[in-house]
This record gives sequence, C-alpha cells and structure tokens, in this order.
Amino acid sequence: MSEQQDIDSVDAIVASARAAQTRYAASADQARLRLTAKAAAWALMQPERNRELSEMAVETTGLGNVADKVRKNHRKTLGLVRDINDAITTGVLNDDATLGITEIARPVGVVGAVVPSTNPVATPTNNVVNALACGNAIVLSPSPRGVAVCEKLIGYIHAEFARIGADPDLVQMVPAPSSKVKTQRMMEQVDLLIVTGSQDNVRRAYSSGTPAIGVGAGNVSVIIDETADLDAAAEKIAASKTFDNATSCSSENALIVLDAVFDKTVAALHRAGGRLLSGDAASTLRSALFQDGGLNRHLIARDIDVLIDGAGIAVDDADTARFLLIEGEGVGPNHPESGEKLSLVTTVYRVADFAEAKQLATRLFEHIGAGHSIGVHSADDQRALELARDLPSCRVIVNQAHCFATGGSFDNGMPFSLSMGCGTWGGNSIDDNLHYKHFLNTSKVVRVIPAREPAVEDLFADYWETAGQ
Repeated sequence: MSEQQDIDSVDAIVASARAAQTRYAASADQARLRLTAKAAAWALMQPERNRELSEMAVETTGLGNVADKVRKNHRKTLGLVRDINDAITTGVLNDDATLGITEIARPVGVVGAVVPSTNPVATPTNNVVNALACGNAIVLSPSPRGVAVCEKLIGYIHAEFARIGADPDLVQMVPAPSSKVKTQRMMEQVDLLIVTGSQDNVRRAYSSGTPAIGVGAGNVSVIIDETADLDAAAEKIAASKTFDNATSCSSENALIVLDAVFDKTVAALHRAGGRLLSGDAASTLRSALFQDGGLNRHLIARDIDVLIDGAGIAVDDADTARFLLIEGEGVGPNHPESGEKLSLVTTVYRVADFAEAKQLATRLFEHIGAGHSIGVHSADDQRALELARDLPSCRVIVNQAHCFATGGSFDNGMPFSLSMGCGTWGGNSIDDNLHYKHFLNTSKVVRVIPAREPAVEDLFADYWETAGQ
C-alpha cells in the first residue's frame, strides 16, 4: 500500500468517526452517555474476555504476566466506571447566580489515542470509556506489538454496542498494520490527542498541530526514612515493583534509604523477596540489562526466573526471590541504573539523612522522570509536605504501594488512570491523572451582574504602605 493510500485509509476512518460522533452527541443524554461508556468497560471486564485479552497481550508483546494484567484490567476499569458513574458530562455543569455564569459541558469531538505496548488493553479501554462518557468518538493507534489485541478488544466493544444499539464507528483504530505515517495522519486529523508511551510519540503529538495531552516518563524514586515501618514498606514495595513484571511507569526504580535504617531495610526487603546483589553478580546484571545505551528487550518485563537465567547470575535464595536490587553508583547518563528499568530490578541508594535524600531525588528527577511522582515511607507527614513543596513532582505517594496508588486506588482519592500528567516539569500540559474532565470542552453563558469594581486605594493601600505612591 502506498503512503497516499495509508493516508486515505486513516482519513476515511476519522471521517466515519466524526459522523458517528455528531449523531451521538446530538441524540445522547447523560444516561445514554453513561450506558455507552459502561458497554465499552464491560467489553473488557467480562471475566472470560479479560482473561483472553490478558493472555493475548502477554503472548503478542512479551511484556508482563497474565494474572496481573487480569487484575489491572479489572481494577483500573472498575475504578474508572466508579469515577464517571455520578459525573456530569453533558448539559449544565455549574450555574453560579452570583457571577451570572452557567457552564455547559460539551464534547471535544474525535479523540485520537496513541497507546503503549506495556498496557495494550487497560490503557485503550481507559481512553475509550472516558471519551464515550463525554460524548466523543475515538480512534486508537496501538503500538505494532499491540495491534492484534487492540483489534480483539474493539471487536468486543462493538459486540457490546450491538446489545444497546450504539454505533460501532464511535470506537475504531488506525488500520493495520500500524505505521508512523498512519499514526501521524491520525494525529493531524482528530480534535484532541491523548498520548501515552514513548516520549518520541509525545513530541510528535505536540508538533502535530492538534491539541494534545501527553504524559511524561516515569522514573519513580521512593524514600525510606528512620521513622518508617520497614516491614510494611518492604511488602508494599515488593507488591508494587513486581506487579505485571514492572511494566508500570509508577514502578519503583530507585529506593533512597537513610543510613540509620539501611541495613534493616535491606533485611526487610529480603524478607519481602528482594535480593541485593553485590560483586560479580551485580556487575553481570548491569552488563546484561543495560546494553548499547538502552535496555535489553529480552530481560525487561520478564518473570524473575527468566531475568536471573537471562542475566546469567547466581542469586541467594533464588527460589523465593521476587525482584533484584543493585546499589546505585551515581546519577546520569553514565549510570544507567539511575533511569527507568522496566524490569524486576531496583536501584538502592544509601544517604546520610533526609536532606540528602531530597537532593538525590531531585537529581534523579533532573535525569529522567521530572514531574511524575515520588514515594515516601515515613511516620512524619511533614516530610511528605516538604517533598511536595521542594521537589519537581506532581504526586507524593505516602506509605503506599506506589504503582497501585499513583494511578488511583480504592483507598486514596486519586482518579483512576493509566496516564499521569507531569506538569511543566515533565513537559506536559496537565499535572494530574488523565480523567474524564480532560475529554470535555466547557461553554460559558455570561450575564450582566452588579458591578464589582473596587476603589484603587482598597487594593493598593498595603503596597503603598511598603513602597509609597
């Protein structure tokens, strides 16, 4: 197929999505929007389909593990449906008689979503549900390894649509096989872009001429201080780090441990399944994992036995090992252990005190992952506030398993999402979790109210007192 034919095929899909969206938005009330969004959610959450899609995702991408993908698909989608269940996404959002302003929710139109191979089912479903809940159509652009499972997912969504009389053209994907030409054309033709995954795709989206919401890179560090419950912290870190074989951008990539509790923390991590390597084993793992300026694709997001065998290392108590630890030798391009690892490997740094922990965390952010999130295990809540005031991080996760908490959890107040905005620190236009409000426009009716013009002296008296007139 020629490049022009590729472009024409994308144009045809966007055109049909636009026509479907126009009909959908014109005829749907809040109940219909919610019903259509739930149809897409159930397409994945139905247990047999969830299992099938999870198995297919692991088989075709080689990333993660089936059991955790099943759990992720269920939990993330259930949480999202909870978030939209009582949300107002059409009609009057707010009517402020004092200001004379009425806000009306409006759809953005056709959404284009570029989705990663690390979450080839949960992420597109999240985007589809959010888009439909707000009266939009959506066109997905999966990664090359995610094409087959995305096609299967959309087939199940269309099957659910048939049960409620919804238009299948509301949810489509860029025609297979995927290509940069097709993705670029989709980026240029839709009304809003949502981009999760490679930073190259994020940059292309920002330069496409279409309004775009991109998310930044993860490189999560977690501080463990002298007040932490070390066994509880170790169990949460292990649960988070090992979930779906560390495919999450919120997986702990570095542990920053205060010297006063370093040895006890390592012991607690060992009890939780973490194995600190030293000497030749640590050197061999580094050489195996970090190759040619990147990560060894044969070791990322693999089961622990595959990682150990693939690296060719001996590990103490290997039969109960869940993840591996290596000590950090520095931060920056010459120290690849200081970056995102997408594997069951975490770097451990020893620092003298909390002040040095903050300094090191800042350096890690400056290297990779600015704006994303940081964790802290501590009994001193003031330290969490201090991190939020002083570090370039949009989220400070306190005493929680990081990858579960960052993207929303049933025991915290964050919206459920698989895409975390990193603010200006991470080069993003949003600093919160991507959620339904990002899929809406708002029209405002503005009426005349009694004038509220203040006297100049009322506003400038304090300034004149300091600086004079």
